Amino acid sequence: MLMDGKWVSDWQPVQAKDEKGGFVRQTSTFRNWITADGGAGPTGEGGFAAEAGRYHLYVALICPWASRTLIGRQLKGLQDVVSVSVVEPELTDQGWSFGEERDSLNGATFLHEIYTRADPQISGRATVPVLWDKKRGTIVNNESADILRMMNTGFGNLADQTYDLYPADLAEEIDLLNNEIYPRLNNGVYRAGFASTQEAYEEAFEGVFAMLDTLEARLSDGRDFLLDERMTEADIRLFVTLVRFDVAYYGLFKCNLRRLADYPRLSGHLERMLALPGVRDTVDLDHIKRGYYSIKALNPMGIVPVGPDLAWA
Repeated sequence: MLMDGKWVSDWQPVQAKDEKGGFVRQTSTFRNWITADGGAGPTGEGGFAAEAGRYHLYVALICPWASRTLIGRQLKGLQDVVSVSVVEPELTDQGWSFGEERDSLNGATFLHEIYTRADPQISGRATVPVLWDKKRGTIVNNESADILRMMNTGFGNLADQTYDLYPADLAEEIDLLNNEIYPRLNNGVYRAGFASTQEAYEEAFEGVFAMLDTLEARLSDGRDFLLDERMTEADIRLFVTLVRFDVAYYGLFKCNLRRLADYPRLSGHLERMLALPGVRDTVDLDHIKRGYYSIKALNPMGIVPVGPDLAWA
C-alpha cells in the first residue's frame, strides 16, 4: 500500500479488520464529480465539466466495482467520450499493473503511480475504478457508485438517454435495495472470502445466501428486473456479483452452499443483463479467473481452475 506517496509493503487483500476478524473495505479517497456545467456534485469540488475526450477510466475486468462503471459507460453510449485502460488481471506485489506495455496515458507501470501523480503524499490502497481528468492531470473520483451515477447524468447531451439508471421516481427504492444488497451480497462475498475467523466467515456466508434467497423470491412474480420492467443501477450492482459467483465466489471465497445455477430466476436476470447493449463486452471470464486466483493469500500455488462450464458463457 501507499504511505505518504511511497509504496511501502507488498499488496495484501485485507488492510483492516473489525473486532470479529471480519474484512473492512477501504473508503474511497477522491469524491469529485463530472457535471454537465462543471458545477460541484454531491461531494467534492467543481471544475470538472462534461467534455468529450477529457476523461479516462482505469478499470480491472476482474473487479465488480470497476465493471459497474464500464457497464454504465456502455449503456449510456459514452465509448467515444470516455477512454479506458484495463490493467492486467493478476495482482502483483505492487497491486494492479499495466504490464509490459505500461499505461499509454501517463506512462505508469503500476496503478499506484496514477494515485501519486494526483496526490504525491497519498496514503492507502490504489483501487479501481479510477476516473482521471486529462486536462487537470488528476483523479476525479475513485468511488464506483459515484462514477456509475456520473455515467448516467454527468455527461448531459453527450450521453445516450435510452436508459435512465437512476430515475427520480425510483430513487428511494433503488437506494433501499442498494443498502440491502451491498453489505450482504456485493461486499458479503468478500467478507466471507477474506474473513480471518470462523465467526466472521459464517456471519458473512449466511448473509450472502439470505440475500440471494430474498432476491430469487423477489423475481418470482415474473418481473424482468428488480424494479419490475425498468432496468436500473440496482440491477447493475446485482449483476456484477452474479456474473462472478460460480466462477470465483463459490469456490475461492467459500460461498458454496448453492451455485448461481441453482437459482433459476437470478440466472434469468443475469442472462437478461447480458443481452443489454454492450454489457457482455464488459465480462471476460479469463480475466476474472486469472485475477481472483492470483490472490496468494487465498490460492498460494496460483493454479487457475479450468471450469466451471457455464450455460450463459
